[in-house]
Formats: sequence, structure tokens, C-alpha cells
Amino acid sequence: MTTFGNLPEVVPPEEWLAARLELLRLEKEVTRARDRLNAERRRLPMVRIDKPYVFAGPDGEVGLLDLFDGRDQLVIHHFMFSPDWDEGCSSCSSAADEIGNLRQLYVRNTSLVAVSRAPYPKIAGFKERLGWTFPWVSSYGSDFNYDFHATLDDRVAPVLLHFRTKEQLANEKGTPWSGGPWTDEMNGDELPGISTFLRVDDEVFHTYSTFGRGIEDFHNGYRYLDLTVLGRQEAWEEPKGRAEPLGLHVGGPAMRVPDQY
Repeated sequence: MTTFGNLPEVVPPEEWLAARLELLRLEKEVTRARDRLNAERRRLPMVRIDKPYVFAGPDGEVGLLDLFDGRDQLVIHHFMFSPDWDEGCSSCSSAADEIGNLRQLYVRNTSLVAVSRAPYPKIAGFKERLGWTFPWVSSYGSDFNYDFHATLDDRVAPVLLHFRTKEQLANEKGTPWSGGPWTDEMNGDELPGISTFLRVDDEVFHTYSTFGRGIEDFHNGYRYLDLTVLGRQEAWEEPKGRAEPLGLHVGGPAMRVPDQY
């Protein structure tokens, strides 16, 4: 039987309702702040994409414009899957496992596609193994991952890790996994991320990218877990001592590809 500590106080319904109304006030503040943030995101300038990127998919080679599938917007999941790996990243797989039916995006003129550097046959085999149905293409042999900072290699493109240059990494917090500066041994490192694009006639524009905690809403059921008493069951959460950390956070020691649990 699981033992929990530091659980919430048990109170009468009317006292719970009063506490819930106070929390609702705080939730509404966050909702309004999120609405303002989303509006600022929509006000970001955009960049025209002129490079002719080529991807490999189930029907052969396609361009970036083809990934829109005739729709106005495109969301790309930068899925960590290096050409020399046998399977995709476990944390990216956790996010991918939550991608369901895309109908609600499609009726809003938006397509979603995953992109990885692994050759397409590896992607296709892994996708079939996990039973996923979302579109997923390979950028193998293309500059796409490097240009959008999902693969970091200063021999190909300047390093920009979570929007920090090599110089900034050396002078500020350093890399998230080491706390130190960028080193040559890190060249080729893959990053998860999400980028969005807009199509205007036959022109494509890059409108947004995010990495790190910017993509955590799409991982591990966090949106649901944050509503619960035990939360994500990760070591950093408050209140302390409530639930044993499971090690299932992104990059955690217990995280697995979904069919390995």
C-alpha cells in the first residue's frame, strides 16, 4: 500500500468551497496573464523561409510547404531521434504518446508534423511499433534541424541553446545538463522543441519556437497531473514530502519509451 505524507487538511464542504474560491481567484489571474502572453506571442514578427528544405516521408521527398497539407498553419514537433539511434528519445516519445486525433487542429486550418533527423525507415518502424498515427518525416541530410536549433553543432550552424549563444552559455548559467559552457563534445546533441509556421500563398514564414519548459504542457500528462493532490510526483514540487518522486520527469532515470513500462 502506498504511504503518503503531508496530505491536505480534511475540512467540511463549506470550508473547502471557501478555499476553492480563493484558489479560483488566483487561477483567473493566471488565465488572464496567459491570455496576455498568448496575444504577445501572436504579435511576434515572423521570418520568411527561403531555404528549400527537403524531408523524407511515406510518399518520398517533400518540401516544407508540403507539410502544411494545404492548411494555413503548421506546428512541428522537433522529435529527438538521431540517425545513429535505434529508437526515439524517451521524453519525446512521452509527448508523442499524447498526440491524439488531429481533427480539432485540422478544422482550424492547422497541421501538425513531427520531424527527426533519423532516416525515414527508422522513423516508420518506430512509429509502427508505438502505434502512432500522426505525420512524421525525416530531415536527414537537411539543414532543417540545425537551422531551427533542434540539433546543435557549431560545425554546421551557430549554437543557440534555449536562445543562448555559446558565449552566453559560458558567461551565464551554462547548459541545462552540465551547468557549464558549450564544449566540442556536445556537437550533434539533439533538443526537443516546437516550432510554428504560417503559409501565405506559396510563401512560408517561421512564427515561433520554444524549448525546455516551454514544451512541458505536452509531456507526461502534466496538464492533468497539475490538477491532482499528488501532482507530477517530482522531487522539486511543493508541498514537500507528499509523494515519493517517481523519476518519470523529462530525462528522469525511470523514464522509458512508452511500450517499455
